[in-house]
Amino acid sequence: MYAYLEGKFTYKSPAQVYVDVNGVGYEVNISLNTYSAILPFEKGKLYIHLQVKEDGHVLYGFSERPEKEMFLLLISVSGVGAATARMMLSSLRSEEVRIAIITANVKLLESVKGIGKKTAERLVLELKD
Repeated sequence: MYAYLEGKFTYKSPAQVYVDVNGVGYEVNISLNTYSAILPFEKGKLYIHLQVKEDGHVLYGFSERPEKEMFLLLISVSGVGAATARMMLSSLRSEEVRIAIITANVKLLESVKGIGKKTAERLVLELKD
């Protein structure tokens, strides 16, 4: 639904950023990698994913399109939710996750908090192609 938000960062933390777009403030959940990328800037663009659930709508933002694409792939796997995918992208860069999946490096995926052996193996099995 949303491709990106571009505006002023009015609040930044390792988990969230507020983006002011023409006077409307959006609360966006981010990974540590995105936080590091936007930290020095007052303004910028975040690629956005809107997750619609029964209990609300949640925005997830990414400093680069490949990180967003990896997030979408991760949440497509059974048992991997948005919080787990964000944790993975906070611990590893999207390229590192891609390489771990391609090379079936289950140990590296397991090193992420919240990812057990079965989930790591499922990630490799479902996303290797």
